[in-house]
Amino acid sequence: MWRVGILSCSDRGSRGEREDKSKDLIAKIVAEAFKGKVTTYHCVPDEIEVIKETLFEMIDHEGVDVIITTGGTGLSPRDVTPEATLQVVDRIIPGFAEEMRRKASAVTRKALFTRAVVGTRKTTLIINLPGSPDVAELCLNAIIDQIEPALLLLQGKKGV
Repeated sequence: MWRVGILSCSDRGSRGEREDKSKDLIAKIVAEAFKGKVTTYHCVPDEIEVIKETLFEMIDHEGVDVIITTGGTGLSPRDVTPEATLQVVDRIIPGFAEEMRRKASAVTRKALFTRAVVGTRKTTLIINLPGSPDVAELCLNAIIDQIEPALLLLQGKKGV
């Protein structure tokens, strides 16, 4: 079973002013698609340092295989999740983010505004999703079939 962490990046959510509607949806998708189990969840404000510290905590101390972030990928001045992620990852996986944008742009042209990043740190895969539950679901489903093969390669459990 793959250990999955969800990190919601939202000022309003972190203050309890908005419910994270993506959390349960993501948990259901990963459980059905690749036997992922959400073992940790955090909701933090849109602050680069706080996001980075939480990503490090999830990787180094909570031992997750995958971190799925929601929110903070757009063009607003407070949207800083990709910047924080880029400061944490060792390597980026552009094909995942490109595929998410490609699939989502077939539904809404505003998908082209997303700056989502996908990358790895050590043996953990980090995936940025938009904050909108509908678009987050669309983007996750665009790459869900490649998450387990990527993890197997990343963790040295399967060759190319």
